[in-house]
Amino acid sequence: MDIGEYDPATGRETTGHEWNGIKELNTPVPRAVLIFLAATATFAVLWWFLMPAWPLGSTYTKGLLGIDQRTIVADQLQEAKVERAAWVTKIESSTYDEIQADPKLMRIVQETGPRLYGDNCAACHGVDAKGAANYPDLTDGDWLWGGEPETIAETMRVGINSPHDEGRIAQMPAFGRDQMLDRSQISDVATYVLSLSDAAASRNAEKVAAGREIFLANCAACHGDDAKGSQDLGAPNLSDRYWLYGGDLQTIITTIHGGRQGHMPTWENRLTPADIKILALYVHSLGGEAP
Repeated sequence: MDIGEYDPATGRETTGHEWNGIKELNTPVPRAVLIFLAATATFAVLWWFLMPAWPLGSTYTKGLLGIDQRTIVADQLQEAKVERAAWVTKIESSTYDEIQADPKLMRIVQETGPRLYGDNCAACHGVDAKGAANYPDLTDGDWLWGGEPETIAETMRVGINSPHDEGRIAQMPAFGRDQMLDRSQISDVATYVLSLSDAAASRNAEKVAAGREIFLANCAACHGDDAKGSQDLGAPNLSDRYWLYGGDLQTIITTIHGGRQGHMPTWENRLTPADIKILALYVHSLGGEAP
């Protein structure tokens, strides 16, 4: 193949390379590309002088413009801190009714509440706040200790069966394990409790009647004669269809036999007073009507 051969169609010199009869032209790089590359290189050099760029041991070149991203971020964080301090102070000094009546503060609750909930509560109560086995559903309106924002905040502050000196204390005795009731009595009272929310269980009238007598003698002190519970004691309502540990007969028997003792940590030293208020209002907003 001859070097220096010219293509008859374009008049350009070939490179001497040929593939399947196609000869490669020795075409120069387009001028526009060269201009673009030169402009890019010039911009890069200028940028090195204008902006922080080169490391110099323990420091670096600061750039002629004096732009420092770290300083910019620090300033932004300080501005956010000052802005946050204003509404935090207002939330801490306002009553729950005042916060609920203020659209601006409630917007902060709805914006901040989900983050606080996700970071601190979702592990037990679920991302959707619907609870899980042995963890309360916070959306159903059925509350052990009361569902008003003030009450929810207090429950979060001191916890349930927690080490806090003012913690809420609630423990159901183990009637079977501690031999307070025998197997037959446990079966009877479980049938009675189930009959309060399940009409099918009421068909065994004899067991229901016997169970009611046992209930009044052993359970009514906490759950009430009408079995509607007591929020002062954290005793659940047994007459509705909301169950924390399960509402089938066998689970109720297990609960009566072995007792139950739920735990919730105290958040007083983990969250600020404003965070507890925001969380209480946010959780309250998730709840439905009381059953």
